[in-house]
Amino acid sequence: MPDARKAPPCALVVFGASGDLTARKLLPAIDRLGAKGRLDERFTLIGVARTEMDDVDFQKRALQAVPGASPQYKEVVGRARYVVGDYAADETFTALCAVLDELALPEVVFYLATVPTVFAEIVEGLGRHGLTAGRVVIEKPYGRDLASAQQLDDCVHAVFAESHVYRIDHYLGKETVQNVLALRFANAIFEPIWNRRYVDHVQITVAEDIGVEHRGSFYETAGALRDIVQNHVMQVLALTAMEAPVSIDAQGIRDEKVKALRAVPIMSPDDVAARVVRAQYVGYTGEEGVAPDSQVETFMAMRLYIDNWRWAGVPFYVRTGKKLKARATEVALQFHDVPHLPFAAGHATGLGPNLLVLRIQPDEGITLRFGAKVPGQEFEVRSVSMDFTYSKEFAETPPDAYERLLLDAMVGDPTLFIRSDEVMQAWRIVQPILDAWDGDDTPIRRYRANTWGPAEAAAILADDHDQWHDPLTD
Repeated sequence: MPDARKAPPCALVVFGASGDLTARKLLPAIDRLGAKGRLDERFTLIGVARTEMDDVDFQKRALQAVPGASPQYKEVVGRARYVVGDYAADETFTALCAVLDELALPEVVFYLATVPTVFAEIVEGLGRHGLTAGRVVIEKPYGRDLASAQQLDDCVHAVFAESHVYRIDHYLGKETVQNVLALRFANAIFEPIWNRRYVDHVQITVAEDIGVEHRGSFYETAGALRDIVQNHVMQVLALTAMEAPVSIDAQGIRDEKVKALRAVPIMSPDDVAARVVRAQYVGYTGEEGVAPDSQVETFMAMRLYIDNWRWAGVPFYVRTGKKLKARATEVALQFHDVPHLPFAAGHATGLGPNLLVLRIQPDEGITLRFGAKVPGQEFEVRSVSMDFTYSKEFAETPPDAYERLLLDAMVGDPTLFIRSDEVMQAWRIVQPILDAWDGDDTPIRRYRANTWGPAEAAAILADDHDQWHDPLTD
């Protein structure tokens, strides 16, 4: 049956309405939702920002952000409102209250699309003015480390109940990430082999072929560990490793994700030294906004384990980086070799390990690699691929991640958002790495653009006689 969900009459209050995230992601998502009939006719967008504008100026800017906008989006923009003011000023929230009282809509969603440093003061302002009945959507990063994340969580929980807090990670809005659940729990052929008896190791790759572009000053405060691993990678790891939930709903899925993350052993300083590699691409220190002596990592790789009945002893290899050989996000499960290969020597030189590759982006789909006989008189065996591609199988274009997540927030479905205990457990996993790096004055490793990172990244697999799966050529 088609998804007939539709947002109720509500006000979407976007803090940071004059910023880049609003223009690039949120406004186009509203356009698509409107064009698909997902918005109520009373839906109202309210922008809040420090930039001096009035309602008309904001409406013009919103139209300019979406070339070729749908008629429905133009109607939404035509009644959009704008509140100007500092995020810590009571006057800003007094003006916002007046607009909300005038609209008298039954639902309100507050979206924090600002820099993270003002998340707490916005939440505190909402609390001081009694705006606590709505839902609040908070962008990443949720804290800079475990201590700051806990501090932010205390601030948020002083104003909003956990059930009203929607911590967003746009990776969870991707169809291919959600398809991990469908692949695992809707197919009898995969579940019996999704464990240590058959899986040799798991690789998670999040690679970009571009550098930091004009985000150098931001990246100096984040780095690959905070920007990608603590959120995106941990979410994909949890979905890959989790047990089957009792039901595909918010509580069932999020409970099992937390259990999987809690089974990841926390690293000691010696573990970090042996199992984590960080590096920086050549030329990073010449980027706009980057310190000339920066030690911030643009690449990192590590080996994790999940100590539970299903995964004990199976390495989970993670790598992410910028200016790598290709743009690719994927999960690759490599299976154990067969116990005995009966073919004559030289008849299986082209046979590699069995692989199940979940391609999250850009060529969304699934690849299964297995051995097959090559046509001919000789009994020669080599690896072949069986591919499923979203674009070929489904005529309908899947919704953009922000389109899906924005609608979920408006209808009150928290399934694809991150719960408090989940984000804290992710920070507990990466905190020892941050601590070890803070005390390490060893010059950071370098790697050249258009490679798969530093040679040292291979060493964390070599102990287990494994090697990286190459998304570009395999």
